[in-house]
Amino acid sequence: MEAVDKKDLLKLCDEIDVKFIKLQFTDILGSIKSVTIPRSQMDKALAGDISFDGGSIEGFVRIEESDMLLRPDPESFSVFPWNSSTGMKRARLMCDVTWPDGGTFEGCPRTALKKVIRKAEQMGFSPQAGPEPEFFLFLRGKGGSPTVESHDQAGYFDLPPLDRGEEAREDMVQTLLEMGFEIEASHHEVAPAQHEIDFKYADALTTADQIATFRFVVRTVALRHDLHATFMPKPREGINGSGMHVHLSLFKDGENVFYDPDGDFGLSDTCRQFIAGVMHHCRGFTAITNPLVNSYKRLVPGYEAPVYVAWSMGNRSPLLRIPARRGEGTRVELRSPDPSCNPYLALAVMFRAGLDGIENSMTPPPPVEENIYELNLNQRRKLQIDALPGTLEEALGELRDNDLILDTLGDHLAERFTEAKSIEWHKYRSQVHKWELKQYLGTY
Repeated sequence: MEAVDKKDLLKLCDEIDVKFIKLQFTDILGSIKSVTIPRSQMDKALAGDISFDGGSIEGFVRIEESDMLLRPDPESFSVFPWNSSTGMKRARLMCDVTWPDGGTFEGCPRTALKKVIRKAEQMGFSPQAGPEPEFFLFLRGKGGSPTVESHDQAGYFDLPPLDRGEEAREDMVQTLLEMGFEIEASHHEVAPAQHEIDFKYADALTTADQIATFRFVVRTVALRHDLHATFMPKPREGINGSGMHVHLSLFKDGENVFYDPDGDFGLSDTCRQFIAGVMHHCRGFTAITNPLVNSYKRLVPGYEAPVYVAWSMGNRSPLLRIPARRGEGTRVELRSPDPSCNPYLALAVMFRAGLDGIENSMTPPPPVEENIYELNLNQRRKLQIDALPGTLEEALGELRDNDLILDTLGDHLAERFTEAKSIEWHKYRSQVHKWELKQYLGTY
């Protein structure tokens, strides 16, 4: 639901009797945050005059400089289809975070993406993205605590009664539709209790806003079905993990610049350069698109997750795949990201990498149509196929060495993100895990 200007938005709130508005934003790790205001404070909010304690938000500011302001984006206005227990309507606005004087806050993830969008626009492009987020629906334990147990043993595209989560998934889709999402498909995924909901591509900023809202809606609706929805990439061993394939494209004057009917495979030189840029920088941005220790339990051979840096037409084992559709639908599918990432930072680094390929006229290697999982090390080396980082620690090292990705994030976000993730890795590394006890305790 869009509003032309602030006056129209205020009028709309009155017409549909919205009582409360959630001013939403994400911290640097991608967790959605919210400040709720009554309708009476909307004028103040739209003027960017709602403050909050930034010192309490992960990665924002030090305690001695904690006051921050929220600047809502009127075009992000959307009404939640559910009412409060008293029947009052609620809506949401996505916000940029600013300093108290209204100046740009370099630690705002939404602002980081907007900077990349401006870069693309200066090059004549409008970046578009379409995500395919996956998630698990698990049962809740005593007291509502999340578990990894499920009553669902369905597989890919299965129907009820095998798919025991269909009713919850359809409820999620209906909720999203009522909020203005254009849902293209939903289905059961490969692993038991795993689901996917795909929404139509949109401009990069709208897509990032939608991903943030999507995760909030899915978890809220799941709770109403007494289920726990998790976007953890690999909650159970021995099954597929959850990814978030992202379809990327660039438009110019309403035309998809990735399409060229006279080019090889129907792809333009611009598209090939974009592919080359993503491949060149993918190891450097993997810590952003796959930000958890657990992310690298998904990025292993044998479970359909991409491990190797290559591209292909129909082959699903490489990092990048070019779906068959051409014309307006020509796009590059990046298969490595997972749904735990901060959507603003993830889209920022993906597009900045591709734009760098265009700026520097990079050339990608030939596409690989073999199943890369079946190639040995020597065969992969011959084809110059590199691998993604195998751990969060390795990914952070690649991030620190990639000047373009660091510049995309900016000093504040880069420093705070790597600091938080280094702490996460250290905590994980210092733990003694059940596997170690089972493997070593009786032997050594």
